[in-house]
Amino acid sequence: MALPVVKSLIDCADFQKTVAPYIPQFYDIFQQIFQSISNPQALKVLYVSTNPLITAFSVSLIISPVFLVVSEINRNYSQVDRFWSLLPTFYNAHFVLYAHLLGLPTARLDAVLAISLLWSTRLTFNYWRRGGYSIGSEDYRWQILREHVNAPLFFILNVVFISLIQNVLLFSISMPTYVMLLAARRSENQLDVGDIGFSAGMLAFIAISFVADQQQWNFQNAKQKYQKTAKAPAQYHQEDLDRGFNVVGLWSWSRHPNLAAEQSVWVTLYAWSCYVTGTYYNWAGVGTISYLCLFQASNMFTESISGKKYPEYSEYQKRVGKFYPKLFSDLPGDFSDKYNKKIEQKSQ
Repeated sequence: MALPVVKSLIDCADFQKTVAPYIPQFYDIFQQIFQSISNPQALKVLYVSTNPLITAFSVSLIISPVFLVVSEINRNYSQVDRFWSLLPTFYNAHFVLYAHLLGLPTARLDAVLAISLLWSTRLTFNYWRRGGYSIGSEDYRWQILREHVNAPLFFILNVVFISLIQNVLLFSISMPTYVMLLAARRSENQLDVGDIGFSAGMLAFIAISFVADQQQWNFQNAKQKYQKTAKAPAQYHQEDLDRGFNVVGLWSWSRHPNLAAEQSVWVTLYAWSCYVTGTYYNWAGVGTISYLCLFQASNMFTESISGKKYPEYSEYQKRVGKFYPKLFSDLPGDFSDKYNKKIEQKSQ
């Protein structure tokens, strides 16, 4: 059987019962795919007869060398970045499709997929309008990192982290959906109050991400116009534009409100899987925690760059929390105290 026999909802969150027995399927899945590649019916049988978690993990490994080869040929290391907003939803869609093929109750899973599609739409749109899909576009951080790392070491980094680990992480944040797929076998085909609450939470975090992205987009456009015309748009202080980074709106409460909400989306999905299985935690949290660790490391590097680029960034770090608002801070994140002080000095 491709799915484990579970006698309770708690069993659905048990790694030894729901994952470990299917690990041997991974050992020969690539050979089976190769043997069935020219036979659509055989591929369908293989798909249904293989545990969906093993299939998803295998896909993340299959595409990793593709990203590696393309990045090395083009000397552009943002290949995974271009699919960042798409792959988690692809894996979620895979789990939902599998549930439909087996005739399982899918109301909850359909809700997860709908929300995941909305998440992908928002992130893909923002990446596109920033030029991420333009030919030659690359995350500036890879360029800076290459200046400090020799070519052989950077190649190893590409093999291990950029092309492989990032791909596996994008798969791993969808693992709670597998847990929910298993729980669907012992659940009714309808959403309860808790499901609605978790759905609303994920939607709220996506909305926050969208607002934060838009505020950053507006600021960057205003800064570019200011640099060309030397005139600050009406909705911005000249001091903000001279400072070089956004401290307006959500950015006065969090240095990375879009990323805070981004992480919260997947933490909420994990918490939802715990709720569904009646557990306080489950093995799928490993993916979510790893994803959070990646964001922490990435932002440490990003902020080290910002600190060197913008003289007032260290002051911003003292005033505003990295992801979530500081509970105890006497200094406003929008630097309004400095504006007020200047106004008072002019009026004297």
